Amino acid sequence: MNRLQLKIPPPVYLLTFVGMIWLVSRTLPVMDLIPSPWNHLGLGLIAVAVLIDFWSLGLFFRAHTTFNPIHPERTQILVTQGTYRYTRNPMYVGMLIILTGWCIYLGNVGAFALLPVFIWVLTHQQIMPEEQILAQKFGQAYAEYQRCVPRWLW
Repeated sequence: MNRLQLKIPPPVYLLTFVGMIWLVSRTLPVMDLIPSPWNHLGLGLIAVAVLIDFWSLGLFFRAHTTFNPIHPERTQILVTQGTYRYTRNPMYVGMLIILTGWCIYLGNVGAFALLPVFIWVLTHQQIMPEEQILAQKFGQAYAEYQRCVPRWLW
């Protein structure tokens, strides 16, 4: 692991990319993709993503295990129901949907270029280190979960 892995809370990445997307959309006005009022659909997408994130978070509370992404080693139970049946990282998918909604709201094509960067950063700085720890902790059960459920949605 590099020294930044599992050190920065994922919401900090989200807020950083919110700012970067806003900055790109303001300083590099490549092309307005979605004009008003259609760009307000992005706000609806953000609302749906927030619901997904809170639902996913609630599953950790229901299982009485930690949701702290900085300390995945503290988890006691492998959560695989609800949104976790479709993706191993529904809260991170929710963050990606929030950023997508933000891009739609801003309506600028250039803003969308940062979405793959967000996926790459979160995958390498957060998800892959979490997976290593969970694989050590839960062994074959986690390996089977990885085989059956995608990291993102693909």
